[in-house]
Amino acid sequence: MAGGKLTPRQKMINLMYLVFIAMLAMNMSKEVLSAFGLMNEKFESANASSVETNASLLTGLDSKAAEDAHFVEASKTAHKVEAASKKFYDFIATLKAEVLKGVEKDKETGKLPYESMDKGDNIDNSWFTGEGYSPRGKQIIAAIEEYKANVKGALGTDTKFKAIEAEITKKFDLADVKDKDGIKIKYLEYHFDKFPAIASLAKLTAWQNDVQKTESDVYSTLLGKAAVASASMNNYTAIVVPEKTAFFSGEAVKGVVYLGRYDKQTVPTSVTVSGGSVQMVDGQAHFSIGAGSVGEHDITGQFTFSQDGKSIPIPIKGNYVVVPKPNSATISADKMNVVYRGVSNPMTISFAGVSADKVSASAPGLSPAGKAGAYVMKPGNGTETTITVSGKLADGSSVSDSKKFRIKNIPAPLGAIGGETGSLKGAKSRLAASSITAKIPDFDFDLPLRVTQFTFKVQGQAAVIVNGNKVNAQCVAAMARAGRGDQVTITDIKTVVEGSPILLPKTGVVVYEIL
Repeated sequence: MAGGKLTPRQKMINLMYLVFIAMLAMNMSKEVLSAFGLMNEKFESANASSVETNASLLTGLDSKAAEDAHFVEASKTAHKVEAASKKFYDFIATLKAEVLKGVEKDKETGKLPYESMDKGDNIDNSWFTGEGYSPRGKQIIAAIEEYKANVKGALGTDTKFKAIEAEITKKFDLADVKDKDGIKIKYLEYHFDKFPAIASLAKLTAWQNDVQKTESDVYSTLLGKAAVASASMNNYTAIVVPEKTAFFSGEAVKGVVYLGRYDKQTVPTSVTVSGGSVQMVDGQAHFSIGAGSVGEHDITGQFTFSQDGKSIPIPIKGNYVVVPKPNSATISADKMNVVYRGVSNPMTISFAGVSADKVSASAPGLSPAGKAGAYVMKPGNGTETTITVSGKLADGSSVSDSKKFRIKNIPAPLGAIGGETGSLKGAKSRLAASSITAKIPDFDFDLPLRVTQFTFKVQGQAAVIVNGNKVNAQCVAAMARAGRGDQVTITDIKTVVEGSPILLPKTGVVVYEIL
């Protein structure tokens, strides 16, 4: 174009045209390199968020394991996966450090010089030899295989994890790859050899993202699986509550045996209580047996339920004391075996054989509730409180007794979607229209709870912090990019008690799988 019989002016124009084309090609290349850099930034941001979310999920599993034996094995499995994930995640970080060896960040912006990271010499010279992989390359392959084996070993043979295992196998398939000409190329060579440094860096950060996603999927599955086991009939506990703890010789021992999670639909196929008469009323077994001689007696029996065609026995165990005359106080919480800080605990206090108007009780935070034998306890600081009771017998003599009660804080609420807690499934539209609420399961006090803030995290995407209790437009936009089977995790739920200064423990997470 610049040769032949051309004027000097035309030659100069042609030369400038060639330079212009070369500059366009250089700019195009720089744009591509910058695109890889921006992609790496996105992955780095997502990874940082995933690390926090996974840590929160793992903490939630550990907390549940401390309270419910059904979560113990799930917690152990989670920690095995966490250890394998962290080891491989940290190993990938060393590979990224190799890519960036000799590369300096901009002192003002703190960013990498994406447009100048067009060479991959650090990797090319370290991972490959003329015959294939170098010792470092073989070490990388071994690390990937070890990660896959450790995660699969931790998950075992449970079919609930088959999809996760299949995804790990697919994402880290180390088989040779065919290029466009049908020639087989080794895995690392196909993905990293002769690639720009910024492209390799983005690929390694994507590996870390895959590790975090797998870890999140395992935790979510474990939470759902353990919750189902916890809700099984095998977890119901029979509770014996005698009408009073001490009886006179010759009296009929009366009381109630009920389940820890009972309702009108919880009806056993059979129930026995120490050979006495039993009548079922609203899921409770009301019994009556002879008191027997003076001394301590056991109450034994069994509930039998039918579940999935199998008979599930739940043993009944309790005891009572028969005494010849009143010599100790009967102190029992109307709603629970402990008193809770921050609420008014109704209590009934009496002396067996002593009329209510002849009985008095005292303790810090204890006050009469308007009728004989009724009190309200509002405990303060500390872990226990002592209630002292005195009574005047018919002969004018006095008796006294005392009893210690444990003081506990209000249990931690659980996050809920549409009133349901734990691991849920449903359409995007349902979640978009639902409110994020909180509830305290199996807690006998009705507290008006309100959610003021939460973090909305769609797997593989950045977390959204929402003020209030409604899913906002950002959340809906994040869900729009999610597919079937993807999970939304609601964490960092801030809950308050309406009109009260009570400080609640951290609210538990809720996981929603999109159908």
